[in-house]
Amino acid sequence: MEINTFTLFRSCNIGIFLKCNEKFVLVPKNIAVTKAEKLSTFLGVPYIRTSVSGLRLLGPLIAMNSNGILVSKYIEDDELKSLKSETGLPVERFPSNYTAVGNLISVNDKGAIVSNVFSSTHVKVIQDVLDVPAERMNVAGYSTVGSLIFATNVGTLVHPLTSDKEVERIKSILKTEVTHCTVNDGVPFVSSGILGNSKGIVVGNLTNGTELMTLSMIFR
Repeated sequence: MEINTFTLFRSCNIGIFLKCNEKFVLVPKNIAVTKAEKLSTFLGVPYIRTSVSGLRLLGPLIAMNSNGILVSKYIEDDELKSLKSETGLPVERFPSNYTAVGNLISVNDKGAIVSNVFSSTHVKVIQDVLDVPAERMNVAGYSTVGSLIFATNVGTLVHPLTSDKEVERIKSILKTEVTHCTVNDGVPFVSSGILGNSKGIVVGNLTNGTELMTLSMIFR
């Protein structure tokens, strides 16, 4: 699988602006056409421009896989309607005061890992909309599991302090190989600096050689 480096809005933290699945990549409305087209080429999917509550921080405000999309409850009605229309997927406001759903849910097309801050009712919503089994857990002492785990259908990255026991549980839920990694030269919150699917991986331009080697081994 090809791995490409990228910057967006002069930042290596590309994961906070973008969201991707096997069908499309969501990009901010004000992204340059040349940037959006590059992402589309790298990831092998079309791009869709969107926003959440007028913001371009799509990564923290959206949790999605190829089956459905959960968004912050503060998404505007017109944004929600447009996202449903353009993606063709079920899109639902997540009924929680925790609005950074992307930081609290890690999901692929096989399973979802959900922060312990959520109730069993929230877990049921996640399972229904994303159409995968979901389990609650914290990782490396953090509740923000979506920021610590980057999952695709072919491989998963986790925070370097994730325990062996946690790694085994993550493997069983997401049904992929799992490896410890950092991005952008040592950032342990891996989702902030990476984007991908089974067709390609895009990572922040500060990602060093050792990190790129790890990525190439897990995303083959």
